[in-house]
Amino acid sequence: MRVLVAEDERMLADSIGEGLRGEALAVDIAYDGESALERLHVHDYDVLILDRDLPGVHGDDVCRALVAGGALVRVIMLTASGDVRSRVEGLSLGADDYLPKPFAFEELLARVHALGRRARPADPPMLERAGIRLDWAHRQVFRDGRYVPLARKEFGVLAELLRAGGAVVSAETLLEKVWDEHTDPFTNTVRTTMVKLRRKIGEPAVIETVTGAGYRIP
Repeated sequence: MRVLVAEDERMLADSIGEGLRGEALAVDIAYDGESALERLHVHDYDVLILDRDLPGVHGDDVCRALVAGGALVRVIMLTASGDVRSRVEGLSLGADDYLPKPFAFEELLARVHALGRRARPADPPMLERAGIRLDWAHRQVFRDGRYVPLARKEFGVLAELLRAGGAVVSAETLLEKVWDEHTDPFTNTVRTTMVKLRRKIGEPAVIETVTGAGYRIP
């Protein structure tokens, strides 16, 4: 899942980003409304965490622009005001959820996952294919009953391959969904992660390389 955090309080934005990355999510950060709109134009995000009081382009206007453009991204609106009127205003602008500050990170994370499931067809609690079982709730992976410890990016790559249901997933798609905007698209990041993932999953090999197209678990 790819998330954009649009928040002008830098310490808060960076803290949210770090916490979400710790949950194997790809996260970009914008500190003002204009930067948020630029990123939303370039990348396909699943969830936007949007501070309502952004400088430059106000958070309300960011939300209006998304609705007017028919964007599919799900929006959690953050604000220092938690009264009923403010919540109604935020939701009426097109936000999918509303969370007043201060908030517990665990609650924000739960809301992000809930909206992420609405941003695309819901994943089952377990993804299984070719003897591999991926447990979303506990962030665990098993191969024929054997526990396979994976790093965050390895877990994210495997999840995208399992989601594809046997279809080919390109390296570009994996970069878009698993890594953030600071990753150089011309590096060997995906290939290197794939080598490590294959080694940990073990033999017989289950991840195929489709020359010129990408990777798949048939």
